[in-house]
Amino acid sequence: MGVWYFLLLFIGLFLVGNGLIGRKRMSFVCIGALFILFALFMFSPGSDEIIADLLNLN
Repeated sequence: MGVWYFLLLFIGLFLVGNGLIGRKRMSFVCIGALFILFALFMFSPGSDEIIADLLNLN
């Protein structure tokens, strides 16, 4: 599972970098920041339990 979170993290970093350089500045930066925040959240301990509670996966 960690591989997918690293992939999200790197995609987010790419989008933020591309957004700061390119034309579609705000949309790429916002989407990239969301990807980065989600990946960092999923790396934190206990995040799987929080997601299971939110999606009612008991």
